[in-house]
Amino acid sequence: MTTIRVWFTKTGEASYISLLDLQRVMQRALKRSGLPVWYTQGFNPHIYMTFAAPLSLGQESIAETVDFKTQAEEYDWDAACAVLTECLPRGVDVVRIKPADLDANGIAYSVYEVRYRAQNAAAARAAWQAYNDAPSAEVIKEGKRGKKKTIDLKTHLAQAELIEEDDALCVRMNLPTGNTLNVNPVLLMGWLEETQGLPITAGNILRTGVYTKDHEKFA
Repeated sequence: MTTIRVWFTKTGEASYISLLDLQRVMQRALKRSGLPVWYTQGFNPHIYMTFAAPLSLGQESIAETVDFKTQAEEYDWDAACAVLTECLPRGVDVVRIKPADLDANGIAYSVYEVRYRAQNAAAARAAWQAYNDAPSAEVIKEGKRGKKKTIDLKTHLAQAELIEEDDALCVRMNLPTGNTLNVNPVLLMGWLEETQGLPITAGNILRTGVYTKDHEKFA
């Protein structure tokens, strides 16, 4: 039995597909594609899938993954990319399919970019500079089972990288992503809204990569 990893994008209107709905979408797409997918045994056979570090609703990504199992010893997974993409909704495009190299438990952080258009760029630049200059940035983080705790965002992101793009602004950041600690970029944008008056909706979040604690790209 081999674990196969599918890398895919989730952009545009597809960013509003919830994880539960995405699971249903991927189940149907894998069935329609005809790929050699292994099904669980019993009265209700289904495809066993695992999504690594799923995104919050409304966030875009070019680095999403889902794992499934196969008993096929040899298969042209490169050719399968286009086949599976044809079965998926707009905005969900398969980038790569290959046997999994790393365990999803090894994920340690993600790289995000928040983009602001020209009309919001000046305000966003000032707000993020205020974050970079602040000695601390405390927010309330809600964990599992509704448990809340106060964290200082500066201990997880001391400085955000500000990148000028013509009249627009791109903010790049590395944030913890894992089973024990996960910092959502919305927490930072919420801090900016509360302290600097910059609306969360002014920026568009895009995850560009997922990495291990050794800075190795998750593959």
